[in-house]
Amino acid sequence: MKILFFGDSITEMCRNYETDDVFGLGNGFVFYVAGDIKSKDPSVEIINRGIGGNRIVDLYARVKRDVWNLKPDVLNILVGVNDIWHEIDRQNGVDLERFIKVYDMLISDTLKELPNLKIIICEPFVLKGIATEKNYERFLEVKEYAKAIRSLAEKYSLEFLPLQEKFDQVAEKTSPKNYLYDGVHPDVAGARLIADEWMKLYNKHFQ
Repeated sequence: MKILFFGDSITEMCRNYETDDVFGLGNGFVFYVAGDIKSKDPSVEIINRGIGGNRIVDLYARVKRDVWNLKPDVLNILVGVNDIWHEIDRQNGVDLERFIKVYDMLISDTLKELPNLKIIICEPFVLKGIATEKNYERFLEVKEYAKAIRSLAEKYSLEFLPLQEKFDQVAEKTSPKNYLYDGVHPDVAGARLIADEWMKLYNKHFQ
């Protein structure tokens, strides 16, 4: 069994790009998922292919190298917030229509290349924090991107992992920065939250 995590910095989380051993897992939710899975079956291969700053167009550009060539059994995709963030900061984001078009191509082309692949699509998320509060209403557009992603999951009969509501719930009980330290990137508790939700889905549908 080979499980590959594909996405932006939320997936990457300081991974070592030069290795696929424990140092290549990063220090985010992928690390926790790997621990949960490998504690029961150490033969499962976990690969992290997150790259900080990636938008959906960046994932599509490198999907052959980082997914198709590696031929995973399970693929996890988490992307979306940078498509908005890059527009706010750099005027180089990806609008919703283009986002949907490219995400659809990413899925359809990947399933053509790897027809037996199982795919989990994660919902992008955001909370108010030091990186988001100034333009928080713009960042909340991620919820529209999330709706589009859910529709794509339904279109291709893929597993969809909802996360925004979970983060909203915990943010009501404590400071949002305890879960997303800047409003986007998970702290330890946020990474554990994602991993816990991911494992629930994995254990239900892939075991």
